[in-house]
Amino acid sequence: MVLENILENLMSWLFTHGIKVGGILVVAFILTKIARIFLLKFLRNFIKKGFRIGKVKNIQLEEKRLETLEKVSFTLLKTTIWLIAFVTILPEFGVEIAPLLTGIGVGGLALGLGARSLIQDYLSGLFILLEDQYRVGEEIEIAGTKGKVKDFNLRRTVLEDSEKTLHYIPNSQIKKASNFSREG
Repeated sequence: MVLENILENLMSWLFTHGIKVGGILVVAFILTKIARIFLLKFLRNFIKKGFRIGKVKNIQLEEKRLETLEKVSFTLLKTTIWLIAFVTILPEFGVEIAPLLTGIGVGGLALGLGARSLIQDYLSGLFILLEDQYRVGEEIEIAGTKGKVKDFNLRRTVLEDSEKTLHYIPNSQIKKASNFSREG
């Protein structure tokens, strides 16, 4: 009798809430796939039609730049879609989301203020990448340091000077970049 009651409640929940949960998950999955296709086409057209600065001599480097932009943009978009799906599913399990959303808002504000320099690093790195200011292997001067770019990501740039010393420079500290490897 007890098992029968549990099965009946489970079946009732599955038909009322389970279908909604499944639908939300399917929609989030489909949106993620569509968003990826749209984003890839948008970024490729964006790069091809006029956001290219300077003369492009190496197609492989341009592809690496595009690949980095695609990864960063898609990760952000995918995280947003699945976070919205998760928050939409919670009420189906009886979780009150109003206090949760308030807490997320306050936490996001605190995190945003606390991680301000980190966010600035990533945004600066994104613009360095979008504007194609410099690439790995080029001779540049940034933040008062001249050297060859050994590594670059959205958070920091690594330079090797003439004495083989590595300098790790957060991208938000770069106010002026001089590139000695490019032709005018």
